[in-house]
Amino acid sequence: MEKNAAAPEKSVSFQRRSSNKNLFSSPATPRQRYETIDEDAPPESGAQDRPDGPNNSSSPAAELSFQEILDDVDRFLETFSESKEKWTPPEVVPASVESLSKAVDSMTTKYGRGLARFGENEEDDAPFVESVTSISKIATVLEEFPSNSTTTTGFNRTSTVLQRAMALLDEEFRNLLSLDQQDPSTAKPDNNPDQSFSSRITSKLSSFNSNSSSAHDSCLFIQTQPPESEPDKLDKFPSFSDESITIMNKIASTMIAAGYENECCMVYSISRRNAFKLALNNLGYENISIDEVQRMQWESLEGEIATWISVVKLCSSVHFSGERKLCDAVFAGHRSLSESLFCNLARAVAIQLFNFADAVVLTKRSPEKLFKMLDMYETLRDLVPAIRDSYPEEIGKELVMEAEAARNRIGQTAVSIFCDLENSIKSDNGKTPVPSGAVHPLTRYVMNYLKYACEYKDSLEQVFLEYEKTNGMPGTMSSPFQIQLLTVMDMLDANLDMRSKLYRDPALRFIFLMNNGRYIMQKVKGSTEIHQLMGDTWCRKRSTDLRGYHKNYQRETWGRILHCLNHEGLQVNGKVSKTVIKERFKCFNTLFDEIHKTQSTWVVSDEQLQSELRVSLSAVMIPAYRSFWGRFKQYLEGGKQAEKYIKYQPEDIENLIDDLFDGNSTSMSKRKT
Repeated sequence: MEKNAAAPEKSVSFQRRSSNKNLFSSPATPRQRYETIDEDAPPESGAQDRPDGPNNSSSPAAELSFQEILDDVDRFLETFSESKEKWTPPEVVPASVESLSKAVDSMTTKYGRGLARFGENEEDDAPFVESVTSISKIATVLEEFPSNSTTTTGFNRTSTVLQRAMALLDEEFRNLLSLDQQDPSTAKPDNNPDQSFSSRITSKLSSFNSNSSSAHDSCLFIQTQPPESEPDKLDKFPSFSDESITIMNKIASTMIAAGYENECCMVYSISRRNAFKLALNNLGYENISIDEVQRMQWESLEGEIATWISVVKLCSSVHFSGERKLCDAVFAGHRSLSESLFCNLARAVAIQLFNFADAVVLTKRSPEKLFKMLDMYETLRDLVPAIRDSYPEEIGKELVMEAEAARNRIGQTAVSIFCDLENSIKSDNGKTPVPSGAVHPLTRYVMNYLKYACEYKDSLEQVFLEYEKTNGMPGTMSSPFQIQLLTVMDMLDANLDMRSKLYRDPALRFIFLMNNGRYIMQKVKGSTEIHQLMGDTWCRKRSTDLRGYHKNYQRETWGRILHCLNHEGLQVNGKVSKTVIKERFKCFNTLFDEIHKTQSTWVVSDEQLQSELRVSLSAVMIPAYRSFWGRFKQYLEGGKQAEKYIKYQPEDIENLIDDLFDGNSTSMSKRKT
């Protein structure tokens, strides 16, 4: 053969280590690929008589042991230890390279046909890993030389063998990543969703939910500890046994050493992202677009928010820490790679969750949304420390900033919603008084709203402080939330004072103010949080106002009737005048009947206030009437129509006073019958 004869060109069918493309992206499975390669490969002399294993080869160097083959290959590689600029094509590729290629091919076939399983027997795995690493180094060296050089055949051969081996490991890696927690000797792909990772996560979440109570705080979970006899394996690794993780680590290390880092990372990343997606779906959480959120009714959106809160809490307490441990274990010895894979996975999940929070912020604002907004705010606030604990400082900064930005946007919205309460009070300026002087619906709404809001006292104080800083507002000595709360209360008082003037009867006006003032006072006293914010000074002033309303009511209602029972002015020419006494009794009866008829329909819903009013009236009226009745009834007894003037006994007055403020218009008629 002539020296200048053209050498065979390098095969382009098995291009290696693409940085942008997965080599195993064809429709065929990895197993089909390496079996096809095995069928198409040229028959080896004596292959049928040679048992599979590293120590058997039909090459000219067949007499060498496996270790001698590796040593010979290492000596060949040492000739390329200098910089690439000084490399020259070897005159011949040693026969040991072909021997090693055949050994790797044989071992790959052995694994592929199920005669052995990677990760089960170290005696099989160690030679395979060492051989694959050496083959990779050879292919890397031979790839540097022109396609018409003496290295072409060796490059094509080693590249083909290497790809078959990597296809095998790729498939094993995929299978292991899809396995549930079970005995590795009986492990098989997880086709049972009831035993899957996501199902186990759902079970974990139920312990968070078990302590939720009322509607507005149903997403504040308290994690319960699992029984000591059954430790939660989710806290160790997400649904993988130690044996599976050890094998995955060996596969990852082998693929990375062979130059297939991108392919290994792609398989891992896709598998874990799918696992995360399945886990979230099983929790009832799906990625919802901004437009879909905008179109949802609030009742439906509340349910989505509750699920979102559950998922975020679970991610911060279980998912992220579990995934970090898994990633560190599978890629042990490759710290930067482990950090990158974990951060990319967690970032993708976190950004999806933050996008939902932003979509909720963009919905139309209304007062009832405040509490869910604050639930979301607290959830994101608590997520930040979990991110800092899970991420390296430099890598975690970006995600922390994203979480804090989403939290701040929710906080700004919460401040806006709470401040809109002022507008709600201002706009509620109806001209129709509440019947019977009862507690106004606005009073009930505002006080119940404030009571629930103050259960989020710490969070509201935090969002108002952040709001001040963000908007460049001057700081104050008092809590900005406390100032806003006092402003709302002052506006409510002004609104009620305006409404009280709608009553024509001055006495009913004071009943209305007493009813509403007492209701406000009871709500404040019944809430530790709101009482602390309002302060003792405010409470004392409110009590003083209530006493003033009480006195004004008595003066407006009972002043005239007490004048009828005055002992002065009853004598004419030094003698008690029967005519004057008759007029006094008649006037008393008329006024009392009118008051009873009217004020029996009035409502004082607070039982203590109702009792206080009746007791105070009895304390004034009964002694005055008893004294007047006892001293002057004798002047009318025995006369004509005495019962017309002496209509009531003292006991009757006491009983009739007990009818007042019941909201019962038939009390007098029933008593008469």
